[in-house]
Amino acid sequence: MSIENHTLGFPRIGLYRELKKAQENYWSGKNPREDLLAVGRELRNRHWQQQKNAGIDILPVGDFAWYDHVLTTSLMLGNVPSRHQNKDGSVDIDTLFRMGRGCAPTGESASACEMTKWFNTNYHYIVPEFNKYQKFKLSWTQLLDETKEALSLGHTVKPILLGPISYLWLGKVKGKPFDRLSLLKEILPIYKQVLSEIKKYDIEWVQIDEPVLSLELLTSWREAFEFTYDFLKSDIKILLTTYFDSINQNLDVIKGLCVQGLHVDIVHGKDDIYRINEQLPQEWLLSVGIINGRNIWRSDLKKCFERLYPLTKLRTKLWISSSCSLLHSPIDVNIENNLEHEVKNWFSFALQKCTELKLLKEALNNNDLNVILDWSKPIQTRVHSPIVHNEKVNQRLRDIKSSDTNRTNSYSKRSELQRKRFGLPIWPTTTIGSFPQTTEIRSFRRDFKEGKINYQTYCTGIAKQIKQVILEQEQLGLDVLVHGEPERNDMVEYFGEHLDGIIFTQHGWVQSYGSRCVKPPIIIGDISRPKAITVEWIKYAQSITCKPVKGMLTGPLTMLFWSFPREDINYETIAKQIALALRDEIADLEKAGIGIIQIDEPALREGLPLHESDWPTYLTWAVNTFRLVAGIAQDSTQIHTHMCYCEFNDIISSIAALDADVITIETARSHMDLLDAFTEFEYPNAIGPGVYDIHSPNVPSIQCIENLLRKAAKSIYKERLWVNPDCGLKTRNWIETRQALSNMVQAARNLRKETI
Repeated sequence: MSIENHTLGFPRIGLYRELKKAQENYWSGKNPREDLLAVGRELRNRHWQQQKNAGIDILPVGDFAWYDHVLTTSLMLGNVPSRHQNKDGSVDIDTLFRMGRGCAPTGESASACEMTKWFNTNYHYIVPEFNKYQKFKLSWTQLLDETKEALSLGHTVKPILLGPISYLWLGKVKGKPFDRLSLLKEILPIYKQVLSEIKKYDIEWVQIDEPVLSLELLTSWREAFEFTYDFLKSDIKILLTTYFDSINQNLDVIKGLCVQGLHVDIVHGKDDIYRINEQLPQEWLLSVGIINGRNIWRSDLKKCFERLYPLTKLRTKLWISSSCSLLHSPIDVNIENNLEHEVKNWFSFALQKCTELKLLKEALNNNDLNVILDWSKPIQTRVHSPIVHNEKVNQRLRDIKSSDTNRTNSYSKRSELQRKRFGLPIWPTTTIGSFPQTTEIRSFRRDFKEGKINYQTYCTGIAKQIKQVILEQEQLGLDVLVHGEPERNDMVEYFGEHLDGIIFTQHGWVQSYGSRCVKPPIIIGDISRPKAITVEWIKYAQSITCKPVKGMLTGPLTMLFWSFPREDINYETIAKQIALALRDEIADLEKAGIGIIQIDEPALREGLPLHESDWPTYLTWAVNTFRLVAGIAQDSTQIHTHMCYCEFNDIISSIAALDADVITIETARSHMDLLDAFTEFEYPNAIGPGVYDIHSPNVPSIQCIENLLRKAAKSIYKERLWVNPDCGLKTRNWIETRQALSNMVQAARNLRKETI
């Protein structure tokens, strides 16, 4: 038997974020559509060739997306909401952009589709919308076109489809409730049609992703798999692909399906691969996801070899692969020139992971460890590196007391003190933190980082920006102000740069959604805070206004889950190290006179294990970690937190257990539907439901905001409601921002008049 290797997908944005730049140039009207399409074509061709050159046998097709691969699937199925449709019923790339952004260079603007997290990752997808009587048809042939494109270049390829059951599971019903699984019989003929078209290209394998098989599914969803894959049976071989967690709970379903192969993630899933091998039909291909697609650490290939080699004697058809798509990894560590040599050798980005698959394949095929020993040495020696370990940090963890996680008094008593301290009106208005990150601000920070301006010039410039933001907010009439964060590149990166134990890359970009890319910090060792991080700029902002200014912190869970974490200690330990650092920051902010402090935790929900049975353990330590940060705050200090783009219903009791005085949440794209969770649970503290979608350039009207707030007031006592956008404003321009906030403030004032 000869083992082959493949990847489940490759990053689509380009080494220098070429896709992002092409998208934004097209959206702004700077470049024509043809230029955008040309950039996409160049990136696909480059990425296929790079993987091939790195030693990948079977290349993925269908992993490229203009915005998001779930949205691509919606277009393929003709699932386009009426508000986004072209007048002639056609589907084009602007249809896709209107669904994702709410607007495009052509067509009428309309509210964008909802966006939420892709399972337990920091990647966002556009949520499919379903209604009971909608029809589907093959409307977008991107996968077929790109398959033909790859074949014309001489590549051996494996087209990728998001599976029909996972697609339905990821969507939402709009309008009259019904079981969206009932739409399965409507979309399966389109999947069948696509497979038939692919077969015309003489393709042997198609990868159909069904990541929901990593969940603990209801019986109806489990039972749908047999019908689905019986229907999709054809001459083309199907590699049923799972990832992100174990599948043992669904193995009894999987092994009876009419497919020819199974991919299993044995990095994040804790299944016994040998037990799975015994359960599967012997004629099936088994693909083993052994190289971590979601983290940047170099693999210990010797351990991988020892884990897999006995399997080569038991299965006649065996592939090795990344655990999941490499979408979640940066592209190439070799262009990182600012990393210490020792540290750089610890890392493996997408192209290096392809090399790992090549080396491991050679070792397994030849039963020869020599080809992988040198590769594994850096990660083995890291275990004893002084860069990694800090005993003072670990001693402080051991000294944590249960009382450290509690505020002195309950919310009801704290809120009385806070009302007296701040004297805010009913329907108080605020924003989530950041204001537009203009080209001027970005260039200014870059000039300082590159040594083109000195520290004094930098401080003078940042102070000028903060003063402008404060004056803008005062003129708009906001009640609680923010300093606008001109000194911050990213809400996680900024804090990571000021903590020991965390490092950064120059080009380690990862797509978050659409054209939005992030450069996650890398947690390489024990974390501590050498000095105060935010105090001076917040104190300055407060000195130039009589209105309260919020101190802005990124919470420990978000710092953890939006970074590339260590793999030698558990997540709870890392999170609590960060929590202790932020706890000290809150103490310093209070000493500086700051009375309102926001601890952003948008990642609380995405940290949930995919198996619901594992939730209680996670939620217990996650809640305690947040409370460890906030527990030091005085009763008169108002603690806010912010969450966005997730389903709250399942964890509402844990959100309440955070005991934040005010929680601000994203509700605009769902038209306040997400607020239902806080209603049914009778959430006890104050809430700021986002009244407009900052990820769309569309400016909400006063009437629209009023309507949303009235809807919110039916669920939450108006005395506990705040008025705010659904997220930070860094991605918007000032024209949009001023108009939207002006409308928001006026809507709040109108409602106050109604209340009097």
